[in-house]
Amino acid sequence: ALIVAIKIFSMFPSLVEKYYSVGIYKGISAVQRILFGWVPFSIGDVFYGAVAIILIVKLVRFIKAVRKKQAGKAYWLSGLRQLLFFALSVYVVFNVLWGLNYNRVGIAQQLELDVQVYPKEDLLHVVDKLVTHLQELDTIGRINRAYVGVKQNLFQGSVESYDSLGAHRKQFVYDYHSVKPSLYSYLGNYLGFTGYYNPFSGEAQVNTTVPSYVLPFTTCHEIGHQIGYAKESEANFAGFLSAKSSNDPAFRYSVYFDMYLYSRRYVFNLDSNLLRSYDARLGAGFRADYKELREFWKKHENPMEKLVDKVYGQYLRANQQPSGKLSYSEVISWLIAYSKKYGIDAI
Repeated sequence: ALIVAIKIFSMFPSLVEKYYSVGIYKGISAVQRILFGWVPFSIGDVFYGAVAIILIVKLVRFIKAVRKKQAGKAYWLSGLRQLLFFALSVYVVFNVLWGLNYNRVGIAQQLELDVQVYPKEDLLHVVDKLVTHLQELDTIGRINRAYVGVKQNLFQGSVESYDSLGAHRKQFVYDYHSVKPSLYSYLGNYLGFTGYYNPFSGEAQVNTTVPSYVLPFTTCHEIGHQIGYAKESEANFAGFLSAKSSNDPAFRYSVYFDMYLYSRRYVFNLDSNLLRSYDARLGAGFRADYKELREFWKKHENPMEKLVDKVYGQYLRANQQPSGKLSYSEVISWLIAYSKKYGIDAI
């Protein structure tokens, strides 16, 4: 009955927004961050590790039982009941603690933005602005890089970015901070993730072993999930608004670096020569960073990463994001809509 109730409730985004996302969820997430935010390591990662060990032990026992022909009908039925109970419990807890945010109305309504597929001229207008920012930040945005490479400074700077944004947009107020370095950062390099939000502990986890210039935006993105923006394009947009509000040029460089990378796919689809002309306008600093980042991910390529990528894409499609992993790039449409409402200088 509870599962049916969750499913029916999720079909009404305006109700989810009013009663869950800006209501119940605010209290749930605050309690989680108060309980676990002070712990210096990720409680959620420990939880994931414990669950993984339990599942592996059960799988080994199951295989042994099958090989020894001890798995009779009663054994199979018991195992299926346990598996079903586990899956349904995860579904309920996941949605109650955070997952219903996938079904909210979200930022578009809050900021009264008209997000749609825009014509070429609007896209290039925004891309040109991103390039201009990167040109301005090519040197100054790199000066503070070692400072934000320190985890404590990175996380504090991300909190301050949200403080700056939340001062004039209450939707993005971030209280009771809980941002942690992932215990699985090195594993993440091989699985292709730079950060993730743990709905069971309310912690934002960041892979701190990737190149430092992507960390500020990644952290702001994960905090975006933490304050209730589940869809990747929305978390990206929340991360954009916060990181660009930072007084630290390293944060601003990070967000414009990522936004330009997202925009490149759209420009390439329009005109590959045009993309080359944009790339040529960027400074030596950007080109060095872009080359380093590509080499970093290439060095960690492996078959498991591709499998995880496909599974994660299906997860996103199952949660109101039909474009799968390409939904991250849809933040560019948000930037265009924002520039339409507030002017290109707001980008």
